[in-house]
Amino acid sequence: MYNILIVDDDKDIVAALKIYLTAEHYNTLEAYTGKEALKILREQTVHLVLMDIMMPEMDGISALSVLREEYNVPVILLTAKSEDSDKIMGLNIGADDYVTKPFNPVELLARVRSQLRRYMQLGGNPVSENTGVMRVGPFELDDKTKTLTQDGEPVALTPTEYKIMKLFMERPGEVLSPKEIYRQVWKDEPYGADSTVAVHIRHLREKLEINPAEPRYLKVVWAQGYKLVDT
Repeated sequence: MYNILIVDDDKDIVAALKIYLTAEHYNTLEAYTGKEALKILREQTVHLVLMDIMMPEMDGISALSVLREEYNVPVILLTAKSEDSDKIMGLNIGADDYVTKPFNPVELLARVRSQLRRYMQLGGNPVSENTGVMRVGPFELDDKTKTLTQDGEPVALTPTEYKIMKLFMERPGEVLSPKEIYRQVWKDEPYGADSTVAVHIRHLREKLEINPAEPRYLKVVWAQGYKLVDT
Protein backbone atom coordinates (compact mmCIF):
# COMPACT_ATOMS: atom_id res chain seq x y z
CA MET A 1 0.00 0.00 0.00
CA TYR A 2 1.30 3.45 -0.93
CA ASN A 3 1.77 6.10 1.75
CA ILE A 4 0.68 9.57 0.64
CA LEU A 5 1.60 12.59 2.75
CA ILE A 6 -0.99 15.39 2.67
CA VAL A 7 0.44 18.79 3.67
CA ASP A 8 -1.99 21.70 4.05
CA ASP A 9 -2.81 24.09 6.89
CA ASP A 10 -6.53 23.90 5.96
CA LYS A 11 -7.81 20.93 7.97
CA ASP A 12 -10.98 20.68 5.88
CA ILE A 13 -8.91 20.20 2.73
CA VAL A 14 -6.77 17.58 4.46
CA ALA A 15 -9.90 15.74 5.60
CA ALA A 16 -11.40 15.83 2.09
CA LEU A 17 -8.19 14.58 0.47
CA LYS A 18 -7.97 11.79 3.02
CA ILE A 19 -11.50 10.63 2.07
CA TYR A 20 -10.68 10.62 -1.66
CA LEU A 21 -7.37 8.82 -1.21
CA THR A 22 -8.49 6.18 1.30
CA ALA A 23 -11.41 5.34 -1.01
CA GLU A 24 -8.75 4.40 -3.58
CA HIS A 25 -6.97 2.25 -0.95
CA TYR A 26 -4.06 4.64 -0.34
CA ASN A 27 -2.72 5.10 3.17
CA THR A 28 -2.53 8.76 4.23
CA LEU A 29 -0.27 10.75 6.53
CA GLU A 30 -1.14 14.34 7.47
CA ALA A 31 0.89 17.46 8.18
CA TYR A 32 -0.21 21.08 8.54
CA THR A 33 3.10 22.91 8.05
CA GLY A 34 6.22 22.38 5.99
CA LYS A 35 8.21 21.59 9.12
CA GLU A 36 5.76 18.86 10.14
CA ALA A 37 6.00 17.38 6.64
CA LEU A 38 9.80 17.17 6.75
CA LYS A 39 9.65 15.52 10.18
CA ILE A 40 7.29 12.84 8.85
CA LEU A 41 9.47 12.25 5.79
CA ARG A 42 12.45 11.60 8.04
CA GLU A 43 10.53 9.15 10.21
CA GLN A 44 8.33 7.22 7.76
CA THR A 45 8.34 5.87 4.22
CA VAL A 46 6.41 8.18 1.92
CA HIS A 47 5.64 7.40 -1.72
CA LEU A 48 4.06 10.71 -2.77
CA VAL A 49 3.52 14.19 -1.27
CA LEU A 50 0.54 16.50 -1.85
CA MET A 51 1.84 19.90 -0.74
CA ASP A 52 0.04 23.22 -0.32
CA ILE A 53 2.11 26.30 -1.14
CA MET A 54 0.77 28.85 1.36
CA MET A 55 1.36 27.55 4.90
CA PRO A 56 2.57 29.00 8.22
CA GLU A 57 6.04 28.38 9.73
CA MET A 58 7.46 26.98 6.48
CA ASP A 59 5.64 27.38 3.18
CA GLY A 60 5.43 24.70 0.52
CA ILE A 61 8.16 26.15 -1.70
CA SER A 62 10.66 26.29 1.18
CA ALA A 63 9.71 22.79 2.33
CA LEU A 64 10.05 21.47 -1.23
CA SER A 65 13.52 22.98 -1.53
CA VAL A 66 14.68 21.19 1.64
CA LEU A 67 12.87 17.98 0.69
CA ARG A 68 14.65 17.78 -2.67
CA GLU A 69 18.04 17.80 -0.95
CA GLU A 70 17.22 14.41 0.59
CA TYR A 71 14.35 12.68 -1.20
CA ASN A 72 13.24 11.89 -4.75
CA VAL A 73 9.62 11.17 -3.78
CA PRO A 74 7.05 12.68 -6.23
CA VAL A 75 5.55 16.00 -5.11
CA ILE A 76 2.27 17.44 -6.40
CA LEU A 77 1.68 21.05 -5.38
CA LEU A 78 -1.78 22.24 -4.31
CA THR A 79 -2.06 25.82 -5.56
CA ALA A 80 -4.50 28.69 -5.84
CA LYS A 81 -5.17 30.23 -9.25
CA SER A 82 -3.37 33.41 -8.17
CA GLU A 83 -0.12 31.54 -7.43
CA ASP A 84 1.19 31.18 -11.00
CA SER A 85 4.67 32.46 -10.14
CA ASP A 86 4.85 30.03 -7.22
CA LYS A 87 3.81 27.15 -9.49
CA ILE A 88 6.68 27.95 -11.84
CA MET A 89 9.13 28.28 -8.96
CA GLY A 90 7.93 24.98 -7.49
CA LEU A 91 8.35 23.14 -10.79
CA ASN A 92 11.80 24.64 -11.22
CA ILE A 93 13.02 23.39 -7.85
CA GLY A 94 11.62 19.89 -8.17
CA ALA A 95 7.82 19.63 -8.00
CA ASP A 96 6.51 16.94 -10.36
CA ASP A 97 3.04 18.38 -10.97
CA TYR A 98 0.43 20.74 -9.56
CA VAL A 99 -3.34 20.83 -9.06
CA THR A 100 -5.23 24.11 -8.80
CA LYS A 101 -7.78 24.66 -6.02
CA PRO A 102 -10.68 24.05 -5.98
CA PHE A 103 -9.58 20.74 -7.46
CA ASN A 104 -11.57 18.05 -9.22
CA PRO A 105 -11.19 14.81 -7.21
CA VAL A 106 -11.13 12.72 -10.40
CA GLU A 107 -8.32 14.83 -11.88
CA LEU A 108 -6.38 14.80 -8.61
CA LEU A 109 -6.55 11.01 -8.33
CA ALA A 110 -5.52 10.62 -11.97
CA ARG A 111 -2.44 12.77 -11.33
CA VAL A 112 -1.61 10.81 -8.18
CA ARG A 113 -1.84 7.51 -10.07
CA SER A 114 0.29 8.88 -12.91
CA GLN A 115 3.07 10.08 -10.61
CA LEU A 116 3.11 6.86 -8.59
CA ARG A 117 3.22 4.76 -11.76
CA ARG A 118 6.13 6.79 -13.14
CA TYR A 119 7.94 6.68 -9.81
CA MET A 120 7.69 2.91 -9.52
CA GLN A 121 8.66 2.35 -13.15
CA LEU A 122 11.84 4.34 -12.52
CA GLY A 123 12.95 2.07 -9.73
CA GLY A 124 10.21 2.04 -7.16
CA ASN A 125 11.10 3.99 -4.05
CA PRO A 126 14.85 3.73 -4.70
CA VAL A 127 15.67 5.72 -1.57
CA SER A 128 15.36 4.04 1.80
CA GLU A 129 15.28 6.92 4.27
CA ASN A 130 15.95 4.64 7.22
CA THR A 131 18.98 2.81 5.82
CA GLY A 132 20.46 5.39 3.47
CA VAL A 133 20.49 2.76 0.69
CA MET A 134 19.35 3.58 -2.86
CA ARG A 135 18.76 1.04 -5.64
CA VAL A 136 18.37 1.83 -9.31
CA GLY A 137 18.74 -0.95 -11.85
CA PRO A 138 22.00 -2.86 -11.15
CA PHE A 139 23.28 -0.13 -8.85
CA GLU A 140 23.09 0.02 -5.06
CA LEU A 141 24.44 3.05 -3.22
CA ASP A 142 24.90 3.02 0.55
CA ASP A 143 25.18 6.60 1.76
CA LYS A 144 26.26 5.56 5.25
CA THR A 145 29.34 3.73 4.03
CA LYS A 146 29.71 5.90 0.89
CA THR A 147 29.93 2.85 -1.34
CA LEU A 148 28.48 1.88 -4.72
CA THR A 149 28.02 -1.62 -6.06
CA GLN A 150 26.99 -2.74 -9.55
CA ASP A 151 25.43 -6.19 -9.78
CA GLY A 152 26.79 -6.78 -6.28
CA GLU A 153 30.37 -5.87 -7.19
CA PRO A 154 32.00 -2.81 -5.54
CA VAL A 155 32.85 0.15 -7.77
CA ALA A 156 35.76 2.38 -6.73
CA LEU A 157 34.70 6.02 -7.04
CA THR A 158 36.37 9.27 -6.18
CA PRO A 159 34.42 11.50 -3.73
CA THR A 160 33.22 13.70 -6.61
CA GLU A 161 32.16 10.72 -8.72
CA TYR A 162 30.27 9.36 -5.73
CA LYS A 163 28.39 12.64 -5.29
CA ILE A 164 27.45 12.74 -8.97
CA MET A 165 26.23 9.14 -8.91
CA LYS A 166 24.24 9.80 -5.74
CA LEU A 167 22.54 12.76 -7.44
CA PHE A 168 21.60 10.61 -10.44
CA MET A 169 20.27 7.83 -8.22
CA GLU A 170 18.16 10.26 -6.23
CA ARG A 171 16.52 11.38 -9.48
CA PRO A 172 16.50 8.36 -11.84
CA GLY A 173 15.31 9.01 -15.36
CA GLU A 174 15.42 12.79 -14.87
CA VAL A 175 17.56 14.89 -17.20
CA LEU A 176 20.08 16.92 -15.20
CA SER A 177 21.87 19.80 -16.89
CA PRO A 178 25.63 20.26 -16.39
CA LYS A 179 24.93 23.51 -14.53
CA GLU A 180 22.53 21.79 -12.13
CA ILE A 181 24.96 18.93 -11.53
CA TYR A 182 27.74 21.43 -10.85
CA ARG A 183 25.64 23.44 -8.39
CA GLN A 184 24.54 20.32 -6.50
CA VAL A 185 27.93 18.60 -6.38
CA TRP A 186 30.44 21.45 -6.23
CA LYS A 187 28.11 23.83 -4.31
CA ASP A 188 29.29 26.75 -6.42
CA GLU A 189 28.21 28.86 -9.37
CA PRO A 190 28.55 26.82 -12.59
CA TYR A 191 31.23 28.74 -14.47
CA GLY A 192 32.77 26.33 -16.98
CA ALA A 193 30.43 23.63 -15.73
CA ASP A 194 29.96 21.82 -19.06
CA SER A 195 33.55 20.69 -19.53
CA THR A 196 34.13 19.91 -15.85
CA VAL A 197 31.01 17.77 -15.58
CA ALA A 198 31.69 16.09 -18.93
CA VAL A 199 35.10 14.90 -17.72
CA HIS A 200 33.61 13.34 -14.58
CA ILE A 201 30.77 11.73 -16.53
CA ARG A 202 33.34 10.19 -18.88
CA HIS A 203 35.26 8.77 -15.91
CA LEU A 204 32.05 7.36 -14.44
CA ARG A 205 31.17 5.71 -17.74
CA GLU A 206 34.60 4.12 -17.91
CA LYS A 207 33.87 2.49 -14.54
CA LEU A 208 30.20 1.59 -15.05
CA GLU A 209 29.68 0.88 -18.75
CA ILE A 210 30.75 -2.16 -20.76
CA ASN A 211 31.23 0.16 -23.72
CA PRO A 212 31.68 3.76 -22.54
CA ALA A 213 31.32 5.03 -26.12
CA GLU A 214 27.80 3.56 -26.24
CA PRO A 215 26.58 3.99 -22.66
CA ARG A 216 23.71 1.88 -21.43
CA TYR A 217 23.09 3.66 -18.12
CA LEU A 218 24.51 7.21 -18.14
CA LYS A 219 22.83 8.68 -21.19
CA VAL A 220 23.33 12.08 -22.76
CA VAL A 221 20.32 14.11 -23.86
CA TRP A 222 21.72 16.45 -26.46
CA ALA A 223 21.65 20.15 -25.57
CA GLN A 224 19.98 19.32 -22.25
CA GLY A 225 22.15 17.19 -20.01
CA TYR A 226 22.51 13.66 -18.67
CA LYS A 227 20.26 11.05 -17.09
CA LEU A 228 20.59 7.70 -15.35
CA VAL A 229 18.50 5.05 -17.10
CA ASP A 230 17.27 1.90 -15.36
CA THR A 231 17.57 -0.74 -18.10
